[in-house]
Amino acid sequence: MDLIQAVAQPYMKKEIPSFRIGDTVRVSVKVKEGNRERIQAFEGTVIARKHGGIQETFTVRRISYGIGVEKVFPLHSPTIVDITVVRRGKVRRAKLYYLRDRVGKQAKVKEKI
Repeated sequence: MDLIQAVAQPYMKKEIPSFRIGDTVRVSVKVKEGNRERIQAFEGTVIARKHGGIQETFTVRRISYGIGVEKVFPLHSPTIVDITVVRRGKVRRAKLYYLRDRVGKQAKVKEKI
């Protein structure tokens, strides 16, 4: 087990902002189009964090043109440039998969004061 951690250690990011389930985050991702590279932002609510260590992922959900869009991001991926916490959410669950069935105001997460 220590051997796996030793191999993965150089690839892990040092500066990761503290965010939890229910927080609204803005994830800046490198997008490659042909021979050009640009940064694209994806903003939404964190509904899940899975695994740990180098393979840790988090799922971000947002509503785009009335359709729910979810993206799973590897936390230590080199394509993720920045993660910014927009607002803190007040939740009592580890996974917010129930938001998939909600529409409109019901799909909102209360803000932590």
